[in-house]
Amino acid sequence: MSQDLFIGVDIGGTKVLAAEVSPSGEVLGTAHRSTPGRRVELELVEDALTEAVTEVAAGRPVAGVGLAAAGFVDAAGERVMFAPHLPWRGEPTLTRLSSRWGTRVALDNDANCAALAEIELGAARGVDSALLITLGTGIGGAMVLGGQMVRGRNGMAGEFGHMQVVPGGLPCECGLTGCWEQYSSGNALVAFVRARVETEEYAGCALDELAAGDPLKITGPAVTAAAADGDALALAAYESVGSWLGVGLAGLVAAFDPELLVVGGGVSTAGDLLLAPARASLEASLVGRLHREVPPIVATGFGAEAGVVGASLLARRLTAAES
Repeated sequence: MSQDLFIGVDIGGTKVLAAEVSPSGEVLGTAHRSTPGRRVELELVEDALTEAVTEVAAGRPVAGVGLAAAGFVDAAGERVMFAPHLPWRGEPTLTRLSSRWGTRVALDNDANCAALAEIELGAARGVDSALLITLGTGIGGAMVLGGQMVRGRNGMAGEFGHMQVVPGGLPCECGLTGCWEQYSSGNALVAFVRARVETEEYAGCALDELAAGDPLKITGPAVTAAAADGDALALAAYESVGSWLGVGLAGLVAAFDPELLVVGGGVSTAGDLLLAPARASLEASLVGRLHREVPPIVATGFGAEAGVVGASLLARRLTAAES
């Protein structure tokens, strides 16, 4: 018996992932597009989303689409009010895309969508309180307290990536300086390597040879591959990003005292290359660590696909509520 087609779309700072997702969270088919950037016409982003959704649908009727957006989504789930890496600035996202696609569309922040997937079907299933952190181009976050998602008055709770961890530190695309995501994210990983790839300390390493005098040739996947092969510079980059991850998590644990910390996003696919230094840093940085139970740090059950799985669940909820 055929099932209704629900599609989840994860819209990040560098790429779009659309996927057909089953009710149990199985990803059945995907389509990828590059994100045009934040200094482009909004229509270009919507075109990329449309292409990805159309490819996944493959001519079939779509019962609903869920959007996981890397930005500040309003409490009503209708607009992306601000996105540091995308051109949305309060446009009626839901209305525009539901009209364009002729189907129901649900919208939420990407980390909230990932948390929904993990709460219902993944690593945080059955957990009363958890924090989810997604490391991609930047840092996203979501909170589950008392078994419920915490959205905040404006719907923008969980924007942990823009907590200031270094006063007067590195400039961030949000307009502030010293934001956590400038030290622990995919962008931070690449920036660490590019700043050091031509130094004497790392001369002759695999990433130095890859750069061949042009640090801009270094990409996140290249750093991850080099780290897996034991490249010294790549390992140092993950040590730095992971350590900063632990520092930020220590502040969040001090504030919310959760049962579990779940880490997702593209950078988390490196596994313990990232999580081992994060655990050590959390232990070293957490207030009262000798007198409390330190929450475990685990990887998402759905990995880099948590956002699309959660977005599809969001669309299913919307459809069920309206039927």
